[in-house]
Amino acid sequence: MDFGKLPIFDVLARRMGWLGQRQEVLAQNIANADTPDYRPLDLKADPFDRVLARSVKPVRMAVSDPGHLAGTKADTDQSFKDGRVPGYETAPAGNAVVLEQQLVSVAETQMDFQMMTSLYRKHLGMFRTALGRGGGSGGG
Repeated sequence: MDFGKLPIFDVLARRMGWLGQRQEVLAQNIANADTPDYRPLDLKADPFDRVLARSVKPVRMAVSDPGHLAGTKADTDQSFKDGRVPGYETAPAGNAVVLEQQLVSVAETQMDFQMMTSLYRKHLGMFRTALGRGGGSGGG
């Protein structure tokens, strides 16, 4: 079976590709931290929940007791950042790169990538289990 043709695997692969490209842009920002008049860049992407909703049929949580929580949606808006970061000043040479903020973005991107690879492995493990080929541990 070609798992790459299933919507969930396609969405995860596209998200991992986007995260890899974002990491490159953030690395360029850090490399240009001392370049005069440099403005940090970032990639704009649809929030993952919107991409997933367009690609995969939604599943609603069933509430078996009125006391159970129905769940809430967190704000996942990933605004596009370009230029100065609010709360920080531009350097006298005109450079707007704030290393602390760039490093936080790099860490967030790394955590998101790890989450995508974990989801990929877990889904692959579920398919292997369903097909009777083991994979109960979710490893790949």
